[in-house]
Amino acid sequence: MAANIVALSGPLRGETFAVSSGGLTFGREPANDLHPPDLSLSRRHCVFALGGDAVTITDLDSLNGTFVNGARITACVLAHGDQVKIGDSVFVFLNKDAAATNVAVIEPDDAALQPTAMLRRQDLLVLQSDQTPRTTRELQALLRVSTTLASIRESEQLQRALVDEVFAATPADRVAIIMSDTDGADFASVCGRSRSGDARVQVSRTVVRSVMVDQAALLCNDVAATDAFSSARSIVATATRSVICVPLVVSTRRRGALYVAASDPTLRFDEGHLQLVAAIAALAGVALLNAEHIERLEHETRNLRSDLALRHNMIGDSPAMRHLSGLIAKAAPSDSTVLLLGESGTGKELAARAIHMNSPRARRPLVAITAAVLSDTLLESELFGHEKGAFTGAIAQKKGQLELAEGGTVFLDEIGDLAMPLQIKLLRVLQEREFMRVGGTHPIKMDVRFIAATHRDLDAAVKEGAFRQDLLYRLKVVTFKMPPLRDRRDDIPVLAAFFLGRFSTRCKRRVAGFTDEALDCLVRYDWPGNVRELENAIERAVVLGASERVRLEDLPENVLDQHPAVSGAGADYHVAVHAAKAQIVADALRKAKGSYAEAARQLGLHPNNLRRLARSLHVKNDDKAG
Repeated sequence: MAANIVALSGPLRGETFAVSSGGLTFGREPANDLHPPDLSLSRRHCVFALGGDAVTITDLDSLNGTFVNGARITACVLAHGDQVKIGDSVFVFLNKDAAATNVAVIEPDDAALQPTAMLRRQDLLVLQSDQTPRTTRELQALLRVSTTLASIRESEQLQRALVDEVFAATPADRVAIIMSDTDGADFASVCGRSRSGDARVQVSRTVVRSVMVDQAALLCNDVAATDAFSSARSIVATATRSVICVPLVVSTRRRGALYVAASDPTLRFDEGHLQLVAAIAALAGVALLNAEHIERLEHETRNLRSDLALRHNMIGDSPAMRHLSGLIAKAAPSDSTVLLLGESGTGKELAARAIHMNSPRARRPLVAITAAVLSDTLLESELFGHEKGAFTGAIAQKKGQLELAEGGTVFLDEIGDLAMPLQIKLLRVLQEREFMRVGGTHPIKMDVRFIAATHRDLDAAVKEGAFRQDLLYRLKVVTFKMPPLRDRRDDIPVLAAFFLGRFSTRCKRRVAGFTDEALDCLVRYDWPGNVRELENAIERAVVLGASERVRLEDLPENVLDQHPAVSGAGADYHVAVHAAKAQIVADALRKAKGSYAEAARQLGLHPNNLRRLARSLHVKNDDKAG
């Protein structure tokens, strides 16, 4: 038996995968046969299994489920043409051995097979039995259009496909779809072509605006002799004789028009052509609007997922990170207080966010408070809020962060820097789950989970009398030690590639990767500043580098010092390279009389990148013209 699944939508759209005797696993983990970047997938989501003459799909207790023809399944034997939805992906199952005698497949021009494009042959014969050949062709054209609308989501591709279908159904010389955001006052886009294939199509704005204003279809077989259109320049220039123009109306809003024209005087459009074009326009209006909405939602989803990945996902697959991920998975579902220990830059806040996002409180706020950045008075007001008149400047009641986090999670960063009076108040909050605003007289009950973090040795702080022992006991119900980057060197290439992609996009400079020497240098370095230091080093390399790959000389001097390839005389070379870059920037600024914009133009850089480069190289701009 030969069987395939074809991706109709989602990250794998357009690809075909064979279901072999070994099965086909699907999930978020890289160990699966198919592991698209889809956050709605479980780590091991489902499996396709081939047994004898049947293919069975089995859901592996996934969170969001597996669906066959719209129904959620546990296990299901697939039939030819079944539609399978897994996360954001939709597949169609194809059994190459299935008999084709009872099915006629109508395919769009791109040969993308869709379940909605299947029509039983006997039904097709019923449609044809009492119809003229032209009526049959028009019905088949509408069927092809509906198939196209169901198979394409991208608006530009959909417009091109609709233009092709209109050519197939009418004797037109030119076809165009005009989209407007201003009810026809201006054209947002025009997608069309001539029958000869020329994509530059002249459209009569006079005709289109008239149709959109009147919201009525137009059929004219002698447009040049019509007073309303005879003076239109495009009509004269293209020698247009016949025109059909139909408005694209969605929910009473004029979204555009479908424009069909012919210059051959022997060709005439009739009422049947008008009805067919109007029917296509009626189908196309909603489909084009939906395509725009889908593209906008997909764009927003990509942005949200990208943002989520940057703020919440911990990158790395080393044994230390796998161990940490396992601990987070166990602790996240509970309400227990968590204490995160580790050096600065190890990702304690990312771990806190991961705990929150995998907890039952994920839909409620996560409020992050850093004890080290506020004075004791401000921090108390920030935590607990204050009543009107509690102190000078308290002109109104203010809710504190604890109150704003109701039902969610409070992340207390640098808890080791908390002053002793606030330690006492926080201890009461942890014990009683209530607090009072500054200047208040009544306690306020609260329902929050606490996650604290510090880079300090709290046990040593307790011995020194700088931290309360009873508070420490309350905080370290569950304790995680964040591994420093030097203890998970296997993750350095992955992290470096991640930051390289981020900063090359931000700086609008294509950087393909690292040279072997540069990557070896990154892995060898101990990174006392951990991930944050690595991030800064990669940003510096992207800004200062000039090649398509990050080279050894693009890395900071302190990173190079630990690499054997740049010890001794090699260090002089890198110093010389640094000095040469500084001289080039200084000369460009001097020639540009201090103008960063002009100097950047001379060097082929963006002005913002040049400013960062000058700061990194310690180049002073004495002229300071801009």
